[in-house]
Amino acid sequence: MDIAYLVTPLLTWVTVGPIKFLINSVKARKWAFNLVGNGGFPSNHSAVVSSMATLIALREGIGHPAFGVAVTLCFIVIIDANSLRQHVGKQAAAINRLAEGAGNDQHKWLRERMGHTLVEIAGGLGTGIAIGHLVHAIFGRG
Repeated sequence: MDIAYLVTPLLTWVTVGPIKFLINSVKARKWAFNLVGNGGFPSNHSAVVSSMATLIALREGIGHPAFGVAVTLCFIVIIDANSLRQHVGKQAAAINRLAEGAGNDQHKWLRERMGHTLVEIAGGLGTGIAIGHLVHAIFGRG
């Protein structure tokens, strides 16, 4: 097995998480442990799938079927991150407002910040592409 295909998503995930945490902490002007999760800059999910697509393109070529599968997966993840999850966040906000207006103190507060903006997705794509190139440079052709 070529270890680069295992290292790439793991390295991307552990690189993007701290970047997102630091950016959120600077924006909040405090340690942002409660802001870690879905949403924020850069998109973890977009970074992981784009790093794998990049590595496949560099190692196998863009004509390889695996690259087509990777790009398809990228599109699915990006569409999900941008539209579907933002709608889930809007629904959570509406449910929270309804529960608050009804005086329901039994209500478990739903996380409203879900999904990614296009800028956050672009940041994830850029980070993923860079890490894919980095892993390819370190591990070579395989």
